[in-house]
Amino acid sequence: MAEAEERQTTKRRKPLTGVVEAISGDKTIRVRINTLVKDPRYGKFLRKRTRLLVHDPNCQAAVGDRVEVVPCRPVSKAKSWRLGRVARPSDSPPEASAASEG
Repeated sequence: MAEAEERQTTKRRKPLTGVVEAISGDKTIRVRINTLVKDPRYGKFLRKRTRLLVHDPNCQAAVGDRVEVVPCRPVSKAKSWRLGRVARPSDSPPEASAASEG
């Protein structure tokens, strides 16, 4: 019984916020997540970058959008994150609509 209770109280991972770098194929986006990490010895703050492949089932994100991603079960070999929501759209128009207008 104690083991079952421990499994249910596992800590959920917090959603991460990043910027869409590229649209890599159908229903897949590449998101860059920037973080600051303090060096334990010298105290200097270092910039770290993480690139994630994210599942975007509705193809709603565009390059430059600030998005929120949440962990999920693996969708493919490299994708284990899915798009939660588009937090802030980019200022520039999407490439597909700009190409269809001109």
